[in-house]
Amino acid sequence: MRFESLFNKREIRSLSRLDSPARIQAFLADLPYSADDFYRSPRRVLKDRQAHCFDGALFGAAALRRLGYPPLVLEMHAKHDDCHLIALFRQHGCWGAVAKSNFAGLRFREPVYRTLRELVMSYFESFYNVERQKTLRSYTRPLNLAAFDKDDWMRSDEHLEAIANRLDEVRAFRVVTPPMVAGLSPVDARSYKAGLMGANRAGLWRPPREDK
Repeated sequence: MRFESLFNKREIRSLSRLDSPARIQAFLADLPYSADDFYRSPRRVLKDRQAHCFDGALFGAAALRRLGYPPLVLEMHAKHDDCHLIALFRQHGCWGAVAKSNFAGLRFREPVYRTLRELVMSYFESFYNVERQKTLRSYTRPLNLAAFDKDDWMRSDEHLEAIANRLDEVRAFRVVTPPMVAGLSPVDARSYKAGLMGANRAGLWRPPREDK
């Protein structure tokens, strides 16, 4: 994949600074979290300088691809919460991740996890909602975004819904059973406060309002 043919010179200069997974993560961490309900392509993330988790994962996958990694994403499913999308990379046989999140604990993971389940479970305690409920329930197989090159996913917003739809179809693996869920404790106050440090409140999942 020749990025020079896909992006303009200014965009290539920005991408060329992101020469490691950690620097890709640092770039994403500096962006304001978007509360928008639409998807941004990696090119638009560079232009708008904001992103939510879907946008950030696609950007991370594209930036990792430039470094020679396959553009893989994995979705974590939640109950009473937003799902979370991460970009995967592998070094020395172990998995790591790059991600954008409104929660401090749902972002970067060093490549030290031997399996995808190990990686996903590292997010469990930090995956909670505004009611302090731990909400992670399952995760998908990795999805290789190269399958969407025909839709120009790195530069165009037009067909990104196809990626979201495909993620809904990918096989998912449960991480907790119903008895486990019933026994989960609420997140402690200090961890809750720490996880929401710097969050964009407009972008937080809120429980549906009951009709009176």
